[in-house]
Formats: sequence, structure tokens, C-alpha cells
Amino acid sequence: MSTKIKSRVDCSVRVGLPGHCAFCLGKTPLGSPWCEACFEELPWNRVACARCAEPLARPAELCGHCLRHAPSFDVARAPLRYEEASQALLQRFKFGAQPRAGILLATLFAHSREGALPEALVAVPTHPQRRRERGFDHSVWLTRELSRQLGVPCRRAWRERDTPTQRGLTRRARRGNVRGAFRVAPGLPAHVALVDDVMTTGSTLSVLADACREAGAQHVEAWAMTRTPRGI
Repeated sequence: MSTKIKSRVDCSVRVGLPGHCAFCLGKTPLGSPWCEACFEELPWNRVACARCAEPLARPAELCGHCLRHAPSFDVARAPLRYEEASQALLQRFKFGAQPRAGILLATLFAHSREGALPEALVAVPTHPQRRRERGFDHSVWLTRELSRQLGVPCRRAWRERDTPTQRGLTRRARRGNVRGAFRVAPGLPAHVALVDDVMTTGSTLSVLADACREAGAQHVEAWAMTRTPRGI
């Protein structure tokens, strides 16, 4: 099934089922895309490192990685652990090209976000070759949806080279793999947020944060819809 047909089918389902939970299809409060029970059962990332949002077994201000080598971004916000319902939702969006799943991910993030809004959003860019293979740029798509929901403008970044996959690499190797891979046009506002679908070690977001600081940003947040638990 083509991406265009999938999008049309998904849109029809979204319009055709008003007032039903996106997870269990049960009744929902007026205007809500989820029911209270499903919302509470989502794998919320409530116990996490204050700097990189890595899920922790018990409350701690910073994880061991951030104590040893802090990332280049100032703070990460990742409301959901990459598990169960959130993992399935992200996979439907990223690999199934289902816009309803992407809208729901962005809505969950916006609903849980706290603090002052940034002045601009910057998507973690996908190399053109990867974008052609997948059919769309998932990070740019999420960034535009968050921009629409939050009223924050987008600024563009470029991936200068197609880096090998990060899967299976150590934390140090991941950072080296993407070092120097990004370019951002100068003139960024002081406060920006980087947007990606999932954060594993934060290496990619940290390297992009370096590029944003070179482009003028002073306070850089890392936003991810989900965060992988330790050891994944």
C-alpha cells in the first residue's frame, strides 16, 4: 500500500471515529484523543535524569553518564519511555507512515511539556538518501506538527553526510559517528529546541546542539517523543 493511500485511510479513520480513544477505541471526554485509563497506563518517563532524561530505577538528579560527560544540550524532555504502547505508536508513525500516530505522539508531548517555550524548533535532519528510502522525513514531520500545536516557528538544519546506522554502537562510537555531520544556518535565536522521535544515548542531539550553538543559540533543549530505557 502506498504512503499516499495509507495517509488517506488513516485520515478517514481519524475523522470517522470522533470521541473514541486512540488506544482502546473506548469513549473519551469531549475533545480528548485518549481515555483517562489508557493515558495513565502509558509508559511515562517520570523517574529520569534531569539532564538527558534517561530512565532511572530510582530518583537521582543526574545519571552517571551526565556526571562524567554532560551532553552539549542543556536539558532533555522525553515524556515517554520507548516501551509497549509508545513503541508501537512510534513504529506505526515511522515505519508505517501513519500520520494519526504522529499527531498523537506530538499531542502527548505537547500535553506533558512544561516551562517556557523556545523561540524556534530544529528537527534532527535525515540525509536525503534515507528520506527517499523511507518516503518522508519523520523528524521534520514531527517538528512541523509541534510547531503547529505550540505556535513556535521552525528553523532548518542539514545533514552534511549520510552516517552509518547508530544501532549496536557504544555511546562514544555513536558520538564519533555523527561528529561534524550537521550544519545550521547562522542567526538562530537564543533559545531553541531540537526535535527527534526517539533518544537512545543523546549523541546525535548533542552533536546537533554543538552546531546550533555555533549558529548563535545559547540555551538548547533536546526534545524526543520517547526515550529508550537503559541497556536498549
